[in-house]
Amino acid sequence: MVMLSRSVQGWYKYFDVKPDERASEVLCSAAIDLFNLGHLTEDELVAELISRYPGPAAVLVNSPTSASTH
Repeated sequence: MVMLSRSVQGWYKYFDVKPDERASEVLCSAAIDLFNLGHLTEDELVAELISRYPGPAAVLVNSPTSASTH
């Protein structure tokens, strides 16, 4: 869990933005999914998060909604 948390923190640090609750939910969920897919190091996770969510706007655009899960 610490590594997953640090990975999300690494994303925030890379983009130099303050943590946001909604963004953190998306990033934490993505980090868990990526870990389960075999990305087992903090560096891998940070790189994948940055690649998949290239900035704060990308996290909010890609955040799940109740409509997207039905």
